[in-house]
Amino acid sequence: MAEQPREPRRVLVLNHYAKPLSHAGGTRHVELFGRLTGWEWRIIAARLDHLTRREYVPDGPQFVTVSVTSYTRNDHRRVLSWISYARNAFLAGLRQPRPDVVYASSPHILTPVAGWALARLRRARLVLEVRDLWPEAVVSTGYLRRGSPTHRMLRALERWLYRRADRIVMVAHAWESYFVEAGVDPAKLEWVSNSAEPEDFRLQPETYRPLRTRVPVRGRLFVFAGSHGPINGLDRLLDAVAELPEHTFVLIGDGHDKQDLVRRATAEGLSNLHFLDAVPKEELRGILGGADVGIHVLADSPVYRKGASPNKLYDYLAAGLPVLNNCPGEPEDILMSSGSGLTVPTGELAAGLRKLADLDDGTLIEMGRRGRRYIEQHRSRTVMAERLQRVLDSVTSAR
Repeated sequence: MAEQPREPRRVLVLNHYAKPLSHAGGTRHVELFGRLTGWEWRIIAARLDHLTRREYVPDGPQFVTVSVTSYTRNDHRRVLSWISYARNAFLAGLRQPRPDVVYASSPHILTPVAGWALARLRRARLVLEVRDLWPEAVVSTGYLRRGSPTHRMLRALERWLYRRADRIVMVAHAWESYFVEAGVDPAKLEWVSNSAEPEDFRLQPETYRPLRTRVPVRGRLFVFAGSHGPINGLDRLLDAVAELPEHTFVLIGDGHDKQDLVRRATAEGLSNLHFLDAVPKEELRGILGGADVGIHVLADSPVYRKGASPNKLYDYLAAGLPVLNNCPGEPEDILMSSGSGLTVPTGELAAGLRKLADLDDGTLIEMGRRGRRYIEQHRSRTVMAERLQRVLDSVTSAR
């Protein structure tokens, strides 16, 4: 008698800031879960885009959106938004078909709390994905004092969640020591890095307006594509832009610091610097490779010394761009091992940019090819989806 096909298992993903491919923003989970086999998946995300402050309508049944309160700065209104998401995502999760796994993703710590409650009530496994170390990230950015009552409370909550998760997915290899110091059994830890799919990053001039036609270009074309916030350290990049007037720089994206950066560029007459609005991920993929060099910069923060897994770095490499980077650790190791870029201290950004700008076209193209090959072999969405598949399969088979 033929074996009956097994019914797909269900995973419910909680991610406050998730976006479909048709929108700008975080598409990690759409790209990973969409590559799984034997799993039905659904994402519960906020309906409000906090950068544009506009609501959006997702373009598929895999997205369930919930209302959240708005915020514009890192103050109490942001915390209220986290609370509103956790509450409404929990309620929305109760209305979904019973999942086998609840997959709760940071950055903020209240999403895993909602995920734990849903997993308990729905008798599901809990996978906790840590994309930012909490509350360590808040301490490092200066918004929380280490040792304060709030910090101690959040630290206790963090460890409480770690103990209750069936698996913990971390996006950076180097974070393992952090979790072990927090009392986590290494056997509970899994690594599923941020990533990019090189095949998705083919130039598409027939579909999307090429990047080089969107701004006047002289010299090399450098691109930064990502959030314009305090953690990105873009003020230091503008310092470097001022020292290279013979080359062109494009900053694509939105963020809390963008208007300040635009005002500064205007006041200083940085005519070689151009700001573009955030574009949907599908469009960004189709135009990114039209630049000469990608720029990956982060503010100097202690939390990044513990490890980092930056999406924009993988996007640049998948698009075949050599990369200038200022972040030590894993990003620097990737560029060194693949021969696809240059890492410099933040104070030497201008020198690093000039060094890459002075390379001939053939050398830059070959660096880009090496980076693309590295991503394809080690950090593609396909490779990481296979790792995620093993996590979900193993956590449910252990029941």
